[in-house]
Amino acid sequence: MTGLIAAVTSAADKRVALRASLASESITRLPGAINPLTAKLIQEIGFEGIYISGGAFSAALGLPDIGLTTLTEVASHSAPIARCTDLPVLVDADTGFGEPMSAARTVTVLEDAGVAGLHLEDQVNPKRCGHLDGKAIVPTDEMVRRVRAAVSARRDPNFVICARTDAAGIDGIDAAIERAKAYADAGADLIFTEALHTRTDFEKFRGAVDIPLLANMTEFGKSPLVPAQALESIGYNAVIYPVTTLRLAMGAIERGLRVIHEEGTQETLLDEMQTRSRLYELLEYERYNEFDSGIFDFTLSRSQ
Repeated sequence: MTGLIAAVTSAADKRVALRASLASESITRLPGAINPLTAKLIQEIGFEGIYISGGAFSAALGLPDIGLTTLTEVASHSAPIARCTDLPVLVDADTGFGEPMSAARTVTVLEDAGVAGLHLEDQVNPKRCGHLDGKAIVPTDEMVRRVRAAVSARRDPNFVICARTDAAGIDGIDAAIERAKAYADAGADLIFTEALHTRTDFEKFRGAVDIPLLANMTEFGKSPLVPAQALESIGYNAVIYPVTTLRLAMGAIERGLRVIHEEGTQETLLDEMQTRSRLYELLEYERYNEFDSGIFDFTLSRSQ
C-alpha cells in the first residue's frame, strides 16, 4: 500500500525539503500542476517541486484571474494535488483573501491542506494578473501587516511564507526592491519578483535582496523567458512555470476538438494522445490490482 492512493512523504517532511532546496546552490523548479495527475507526472519527470497557480485555477473554472476564487476553493483544489505527490507544493494565495486576519487564516487552512508554502502579493484586493497593465498595489505598511499576520499564524515553522511584489511595473524596480526588503524584515522566507522586464532587472534584484528569490517564467508576459540554468547563475533560488501545463493542454484540446468537428472522427489525432497504457502506468494501475488481490486473497478455515 506504500505510496498508493497518497504520497509516502508527510507534509512536514515536504516542507523541510522545500526549505532545504531553497537553501541549496541549485535552483528549485516548480511547474504548475492543474490537477493531481499532472502533479504525478511532474514528480516522475524529476522536478524539485510543484506550483499551484491562481490564474490557471481560475481559468479552469471559466473565470478571469481577478480575485474571484475563494480560500475554500483554493484549499479544496490544492489538497488532492499535495496528497498525491512526494514533492513540496507552493500555492498562489493571491492577497490572502482579505485583510491581514484573513491572510492569517489562509496560512492555517493551507497548512491543513498539506502544502509546503504559499505566496501573498501586495496588490489591492481584488487583484488582477501580474502581467497585465492597470494593477494597483497597497501601501508598503499594509503588505507588511499581511506578511506579519501570515508568519504569526503558521504552526509549522518550516511552512514557507513567500511575499510577492508587483511594484516593479508600477513604481519601478528600485521601489520594488525597497518593498522586498521590508517584506523580508517582516518575516517572509522568499521573495517573488513579479513582471521584471529584463535579465538586468533580475540581476539587480538579486544583488539588492539577501533572502531567497523566486522568478516567474510565465509565457506571453512582460518577463523574458530566462532558462533555469541562467536564473541559477544569477543567484535565483526558485522558478515557477505557472500556467504552462494549462496552456499546453488547452492548445491540444482546442486543436483536437476542431479536427473532430471538421472530420467527424478523432482517428488522425491518436498519435498526439497519451495512450491508455501510458495513463495506466502513470496511475500505477497494476499496483492497485495487486493490492486489491492481496486484500481479498484469503480463506476461512473450518474452525473459523
